[in-house]
Amino acid sequence: MQKVTHITNSAKATQKLGESLAKKIKAGTIIAFESDLGGGKTTLMQGLAKGLGIKTRVVSPTFVLERIYPIPHKKYSLYHYDVYRLADDPYLVGEILENAENNIVAIEWAEKIKDYLPDQTIWIKITEIKDNHRKITITSLL
Repeated sequence: MQKVTHITNSAKATQKLGESLAKKIKAGTIIAFESDLGGGKTTLMQGLAKGLGIKTRVVSPTFVLERIYPIPHKKYSLYHYDVYRLADDPYLVGEILENAENNIVAIEWAEKIKDYLPDQTIWIKITEIKDNHRKITITSLL
């Protein structure tokens, strides 16, 4: 298991980290975000999307549960889920796992469905240090 920790000091730095992460992922990847409310999950997602070439504005799927962003020049998409309210919904968990087979899937509040996610899931824990400073720990089997 590989664990890497980054400290970012602004929203822009958090987005840049997401951009660099995008260069290392491919279809079939699940990224699981853990963080408090307002912790920076969506900010990191915005950078990830930008790094994948997505020009659409990325916003949290809190109320719609899922947002799909086609990745330019690829045959797969970025699926962005928020499972905060529906973690115990077996249909949603099944849909997430099915979409993960041929796409990139990012899940906010993923700790709520941790038992259902495969071992190769990339876990990103974001902890607020102060103001816009974040400690971001990325754990994977890579």
